[in-house]
Amino acid sequence: NIQVDSIELTYEKNIAVLKLNKFGDDTTAEWKNAVSTISKKYNAHEIKGMVLDLRDNPGGYLEGSVFIASEFLPEGKIVVKQEYKTGPSKKYEVNHAGKLLTIPLVVLINKGSASASEIVAGTLHDHGRAQLVGEQSFGKGSVQEAVDLKDGAGIHVTIAKWILPNGQWINHTGVKPDVIIENNYTEGNTLTKEQDLQLEKAIEIVIK
Repeated sequence: NIQVDSIELTYEKNIAVLKLNKFGDDTTAEWKNAVSTISKKYNAHEIKGMVLDLRDNPGGYLEGSVFIASEFLPEGKIVVKQEYKTGPSKKYEVNHAGKLLTIPLVVLINKGSASASEIVAGTLHDHGRAQLVGEQSFGKGSVQEAVDLKDGAGIHVTIAKWILPNGQWINHTGVKPDVIIENNYTEGNTLTKEQDLQLEKAIEIVIK
């Protein structure tokens, strides 16, 4: 197993850049610490805004996306809806009082942003809370349930689809950014800070 931090917090030009690499068991504690730091710096006028980087985030449990999105939206707002072929749909609303309700925000996505990360990006965009920069996301709008079988086998069964607040089902289509920018990788898959045109554009928008 290769352990990767869920959260990476850096600062560029008085802008907080919060990269969320995954939705995992340790994400909540790391997220709370990072959010507390950003909130204090913003309230003290030490930073002007933030960039939430969801690029190459493969997602995770739907509840994780609700938790993250709730940091930026007022209580009562719908984060995502879950629809079944039979039976009533289920609405997931903001589930706690957020600390980053007014900070200027841009969200970065790319074709590696999937599932829960698409929910976060999509709902913040639908509510007019953030602009999206980067590339169209992966497009996974289904909900799976893990079923254990004998002899250590298992299967994931699709049981529902999730819908963004504006009614969009992004399965196979993804979330489209407001500003489309592709990064060019010159040496394998390594991207230097100087080559990261997506982050540069996101910071530019926040500063404006």
